[in-house]
Amino acid sequence: MTDIEIARNTKLEEITKIAEKLEINDEYLEQYGKYKAKISDEINEKIKDKKNGKLILVTALSPTPLGEGKTTISIAIADGLRKIGKKSVLALREPSLGPVFGIKGGATGGGKVQVAPMEDINLHFTGDIHAITSANNLLSSLIDNHIYFGNELEIEKVVWKRCVDLNDRQLRSIETGLSGESKIVPRKDGFDITVASEIMAIVCLAENMEELKERLGNILIGYNKKGEPIYAKQLDAQGAMAVLLKDAIKPNLVQTLEHTPAIIHGGPFANIAHGCNSIIATKLALKLADYTITEAGFGADLGAEKFLDIKCRKANLKPDVVVIVATIKAIKYHGGVEKENLQVENLEAIEKGIDNLYRHIENIKNKFGLNVIVALNRYNQDTEKEIEYLKEKLKEKDVELSLVDGWAKGGEGAIDIAEKIVNLSTKETKLNYMYGLSDSIKEKVKKVATKIYGAYNVEYSEEAEEQIKKIDKLGYSKLPICIAKTQYSFSDDPKNLECKDKYNIHVRGVELKAGAGFIVILAGKIMTMPGLPKVPAAENINIDEKGEIVGIF
Repeated sequence: MTDIEIARNTKLEEITKIAEKLEINDEYLEQYGKYKAKISDEINEKIKDKKNGKLILVTALSPTPLGEGKTTISIAIADGLRKIGKKSVLALREPSLGPVFGIKGGATGGGKVQVAPMEDINLHFTGDIHAITSANNLLSSLIDNHIYFGNELEIEKVVWKRCVDLNDRQLRSIETGLSGESKIVPRKDGFDITVASEIMAIVCLAENMEELKERLGNILIGYNKKGEPIYAKQLDAQGAMAVLLKDAIKPNLVQTLEHTPAIIHGGPFANIAHGCNSIIATKLALKLADYTITEAGFGADLGAEKFLDIKCRKANLKPDVVVIVATIKAIKYHGGVEKENLQVENLEAIEKGIDNLYRHIENIKNKFGLNVIVALNRYNQDTEKEIEYLKEKLKEKDVELSLVDGWAKGGEGAIDIAEKIVNLSTKETKLNYMYGLSDSIKEKVKKVATKIYGAYNVEYSEEAEEQIKKIDKLGYSKLPICIAKTQYSFSDDPKNLECKDKYNIHVRGVELKAGAGFIVILAGKIMTMPGLPKVPAAENINIDEKGEIVGIF
């Protein structure tokens, strides 16, 4: 049975019943049908004095192209905690249409551990990402309209891009303004995917409408003839953008197949943005339950590092436990096994590939200083020999391993890890950031590159050097950094899986995101507009004669 069939054959509870589990009254719900709702910001006054629950961060080792099941494990843990009598809630990201129609085909978990209604969540959901797309492109149209009607601000270089929430490599570099009208000035331009838009980051980092408007106004849109920065607030754009985002800033409430509450809100990519759900949703969840399970995208070198160095620093949060998701196939993949042979038992490949997992554990446990447990997302082809070998290896590192079988068994398959998380969360931790905000931009990059990625050094293109000088001159060098690089390797080369030899990180560009409040470091060949694979998931997604969606998995 496919994921969509499992989800469709599960009777959901009405969203008001789910809200009751978090003690949310109807007056704080804005319902989108029977099974979805937004939570009004008016609830914040009611819960402001409640004690925060425990924060559980789910991350992973460096993934294979199809991912290792962080969302599946996150949902399983939340359901597992409910099974042992704990009040839990999920705080997850919203899926982007790019991966849904690209390589993944869906991002709502799998098997018996899913968030639902899965078709809605994977597609248009409550319209948040569309609202971000509209706000982004409204700003673009206001910029070009200002230039058309005389260009009072003397804008010479526009750095703000349009966006669309689809993988479309053809839009990476385009030329606009080709209508031939006398006042329209053609220029080279390009699109980002919406989840890489600075407005997505702003929605996820702002904590209320006032802060949202301030951050929108601080978006850098370009430079004038003197090289001086121009911001969105100089076009009075922030108010109209905020209007488009007035509902998008509110978190969405749904449920798992076992009726555990799930707050799903925001969705920046982790390899090209900061990879975490919204601060609003996470802080709300912490007030509403004893255990909040959240995740950070891709491997711990990307999502977890940004979760800790950007989100936790900004929101004054600290995870009580970090779960590193591993799979036997991913460990073998990083041990040099070709994709078509990952199902074959191979202890030698595990011995070679386990170094990738060790490095993520070392980073989270000894560098960031946090409590760590490894969740092995079990697959049918995993052999007992491979599992036992992995257990023994982790035991030598004094790290607990929990075998999670949520896909097949639901919350029952995550009782062991739920119990271990409860015990581990009682141990005190102190979060160490990887750099100080007073460090220079290059110092910050070097510290992440050497401490977290294991790189020897960092190399910069001439363009990146000039961009850093400009950011320094503008007075923004004290912002945190957001490194955009491949998710498949600790290096910036997606083919360098084992990372055995000495390597450098290559920075080809540096972008100031003054509204979001961080500096994007573009490393390697990472693109802010992904492309589709040779056989995209879209080719198998359809609607049948009954009006039911098929092909999302």
